[in-house]
Amino acid sequence: MTRRVLAAGVIFGVLAMGQTPAASTRKLRVIAIGAHPDDCDIRFGGTAAKMAKAGHAVKFLAVTNGDAGHQTLAGAALAKRRYLEAQESARRLGIMEYQILDNHDGELLPSLEVRRQVIRAIRQWKADIVLAPRPNDYHPDHRYTGVLVQDAAYMVVVPNTVTDTPALVDNPIFLYVEDNFQKPAPFRPDVVVSIDDTWKQKVDGLDAHVSQVYEWLPWVDHQLDSVPKDLKARRVWLDKWRSGPISDEKRKVLAEEIGAEAAAKVQHVECFELCEYGRRPKLDELRALFPLK
Repeated sequence: MTRRVLAAGVIFGVLAMGQTPAASTRKLRVIAIGAHPDDCDIRFGGTAAKMAKAGHAVKFLAVTNGDAGHQTLAGAALAKRRYLEAQESARRLGIMEYQILDNHDGELLPSLEVRRQVIRAIRQWKADIVLAPRPNDYHPDHRYTGVLVQDAAYMVVVPNTVTDTPALVDNPIFLYVEDNFQKPAPFRPDVVVSIDDTWKQKVDGLDAHVSQVYEWLPWVDHQLDSVPKDLKARRVWLDKWRSGPISDEKRKVLAEEIGAEAAAKVQHVECFELCEYGRRPKLDELRALFPLK
């Protein structure tokens, strides 16, 4: 597999080309962008908590307000509930901000207006790293969020677009969060982060999204009857529901990152793929920006 590289230079003032990578000492500004007010938590919650503990500035952004994602609630009442759930999740994960844009759930399109919203958000956060879904997914909102972030990836450094918000001087690194879709190409885990030490915190964050993890998602999957009524019991249920096996491909990457012996003991991970747009560091430099152990 050919690895994509960045032209010779310095990554965030930490790693020069050819140096042995080490954990980044600069405090990074990271923004994870999802379609709905729980998407970032699902794919990035454990790593976000690790990075926040390390002193990095982490923000979640939902491009829609989630006002359609429920079997009985809808509209403004659901959007308000999901906003409050997201703020509680942010508190539990220890991240700095959870912003929700006022676009309707299920109606997202990669329009110029929404692209400008995404560009503004990335610029205002002065992001070093941007995470988003790939533009291939079962949900149109997920797909179009991926397209919107890709469309913003170069424009964030162009001063003559979205002139009400200063352009970034340096293009961020753009990464995809994990998915299971195979076409047009399967997800490639360039970075695999062990989240064993923040797994409980991640599940605690998901637990705040009551309308989703205990109501909507089990209902739409025809599993609502399996959700316990007792608060403690359903927290245990959520822990098991979100757990899954680690593939051989991910174990191989983990072994490259932290050694085979340590990798064999890891139980929970989150994975990220380098986007072809934006800043493209060498693989070892990219991995050095994440708390892998």
